[in-house]
Amino acid sequence: MQIIREKFTMDELKQMAAGTFGDMVKAVVDVDRELVAVDAELHSDLEALLLENGSRQKNIWGINLYPDMTGEEFIEFDSLINIRPSQDNRSRGVENEELRKKIAAVVAKRINI
Repeated sequence: MQIIREKFTMDELKQMAAGTFGDMVKAVVDVDRELVAVDAELHSDLEALLLENGSRQKNIWGINLYPDMTGEEFIEFDSLINIRPSQDNRSRGVENEELRKKIAAVVAKRINI
């Protein structure tokens, strides 16, 4: 597991995918601090890593990255950690369009797409 604080290459992401799920990397994004945690079997492990490093629960969201895909297919907004009725998010997805845009912007900032 690691927190991407600078830039990460697509090749690094592809290597990470090959070492775990084959075509996908689980990630958790802190939209406030603009960080991306990657490389774990569970989103909850990445969530815990970010929380241990100063992130706040309300700002972190789980996604899946598909390095061989492009456009909207690159990011999948699907994780159990996203179920938060207290934040009006009642599904595994990210229901708020503006929040999805913020998550995508952080990913684009940290990973050379």
